[in-house]
Amino acid sequence: MTGLSKSRLERLHHVLAAHVERRDLPGLVALVSCRDDVHVETLGTLALDNPAPMQRDSIFRIASLSKPITAVAAMMLIEDCRIRLDDSIERWIPELANRHVLRTMASELDDTVPARRAITLRDLLTFRMGFGSVMAMPGTHPMQDAVREHRIGGDGPPLPASGPTTEQWIASLGSLPLMAQPGDRWMYNTSADVLGVLVARVSGQAFGEFLQSRIFEPLGMTDTSFHAPAGKLERFSTSYRFDRTAGALAVFDRAAGSSWGAPPPFESGAGGLVSTLDDYFAFSRTMLNMGRHGSEQLLSRASVELMTTDQLTPGQREGAEAFFGDHATWGLGLAVDIARREIYHSPGRYGWTGGLGTTAYNDPANGLIGILFTQRMMDSPAPPQVMTDFWTLAYQAME
Repeated sequence: MTGLSKSRLERLHHVLAAHVERRDLPGLVALVSCRDDVHVETLGTLALDNPAPMQRDSIFRIASLSKPITAVAAMMLIEDCRIRLDDSIERWIPELANRHVLRTMASELDDTVPARRAITLRDLLTFRMGFGSVMAMPGTHPMQDAVREHRIGGDGPPLPASGPTTEQWIASLGSLPLMAQPGDRWMYNTSADVLGVLVARVSGQAFGEFLQSRIFEPLGMTDTSFHAPAGKLERFSTSYRFDRTAGALAVFDRAAGSSWGAPPPFESGAGGLVSTLDDYFAFSRTMLNMGRHGSEQLLSRASVELMTTDQLTPGQREGAEAFFGDHATWGLGLAVDIARREIYHSPGRYGWTGGLGTTAYNDPANGLIGILFTQRMMDSPAPPQVMTDFWTLAYQAME
């Protein structure tokens, strides 16, 4: 394999441009890299009512693409021997000590049994802490109402400026029982937020400060942060959701007055970061290069291999199909493909997708990196057509 086909990249351009021309979304930035061959697309505008063109350095809310970065931060602390994979987190997060567990998901919050053991760092990285998003109609389980009332997250799109502080968030989580026994099953989202709290407490730094000094500065990720400062708002895209009633896009969060316009009270490791295409490319390339950036080894090969290896049993994956289907599993902080169900499901491919319209995966077997940033929120766990088209086009472009 030598790289990317020029004629097939033209197909990628035309298909992605058609999504923008149909106003499926205001604009996008996309990158496909194969070996040393890198192709970038910038299409559309920063907003439907803003003619400013999308640029390679436009800033996006990357949502759950924050999760792999948070996992790398935790792996760095493991390599520093500040914490170990199977250590209980109770020493650092006493709010989550002495857990109780709902007898069933339909139980009232006081109908519990004692947790069989403490939550470990491994549980957080594998999303098996016993608490997470519930894929059911609102009001189906008493716990759903409690999550919403306590503003713990995972029950809708984030608005960081209106959230609780870190201490309020972890205290609220500690006031609720777990939904499952630690280690028993994969549950989405909450583990990554707890992981961010853990990184801060183990390191003795604010979470964002740790990310800045250990990941963003070494990789030159100058536009990645938990907010978009005033001096960068002219590059910040407007975020949209699809209004089913109106049959059109509706504004979720504008650049002016954005919920991401100031440092948030809680730095969410699950979905709080903003970033640019090239910043995330630097992160992705370092992961594909087994933790190496230039002459510096930021993370060991062994850690990257562990992160990108299946860490779940079939029983632990049961019920998670809405999130990663039957073609993938979970490593440490990211998804890993294990079967080919689509052109782009390459066993060993790893990465994740963000609910506000972003996706990024690495494919070590093919030396491929794909990144797509859009401003359109996902309507459901199923990816929007522009994403599936992007991944099909990225794989068909390989020579």
